[in-house]
Amino acid sequence: MEEKTTEEKIINEDSSASNLSDEQKSEESQTILTPLGDYIKTASYLGTKVITPSMRKYVYRRRLDGLAILNTLIVDKKLSDGIDFIKQYKPDEWTLVCKREAGWRAAKMFSELTGVRTFTKKYPAGVLTNTVLDNFIETNMILICDPWLDKNALTDAKNIRIPVVGICDTNNHSADIDVVMIGNNKSNKSLGLFFWLLSREYMKAHNIKKELPRLEDFVGEELILEEPKKKRLAREKEERDLKSAESAIEDKMKALAEKADEEAKVEMKADSEEKDIKVGEQVSEGV
Repeated sequence: MEEKTTEEKIINEDSSASNLSDEQKSEESQTILTPLGDYIKTASYLGTKVITPSMRKYVYRRRLDGLAILNTLIVDKKLSDGIDFIKQYKPDEWTLVCKREAGWRAAKMFSELTGVRTFTKKYPAGVLTNTVLDNFIETNMILICDPWLDKNALTDAKNIRIPVVGICDTNNHSADIDVVMIGNNKSNKSLGLFFWLLSREYMKAHNIKKELPRLEDFVGEELILEEPKKKRLAREKEERDLKSAESAIEDKMKALAEKADEEAKVEMKADSEEKDIKVGEQVSEGV
């Protein structure tokens, strides 16, 4: 009954840029890793239309279009916990796997900064389990960006019984993940934010003296706080109404000017004719 009541309290998605409650907004200072605005700008709190049983507890509500909204404060807390766990391992002791193309840029930048072994695009089958392979590696922990896309790496890790850290969206099953970080794992913006924060904290923990690129470099584009749709439509309507009103005033002034010109021409013509008549009469009387 409680769950149904929550669903009935859905409010218009356009009423807020982040679709968060006033209570959540007031708790901005409680975010651990970065200001709440970074999560909003990167849509890290935005889930999918599918919500698995294991991820339901992290969902704040649904938008009117059906997309799930993750609790941003929990996104921040789980990400912080995951980073704290990862920091225990040296760069040569763990492996990053990211098959999703949206995360390749950020994952490669993280790898270049930290020296952590990274697999993007395709994960080599059996690289963790088959000792006969030339590319066989040993690792103490792996981080995966999507339990579904990176399922082969997840399976191998569970077979050799090493910890798995995973970024889980609302449509992922987290049962086989040892350390769960929640958030949007479909977007270059959100994955860029996650790897930027991970890079920053990991470099601090392991005293890696390199310059950390901007968040926008990890994301691959400039980040702006998008104007809420409802406010944007209202502003655009106001601008159109103002423009229409200005155009109407301009047309009215033009019409009045044209009318004044016509009246002036008629008056000037009447004066001219009157003068001609008087001149003719005077000439006639003089004759």
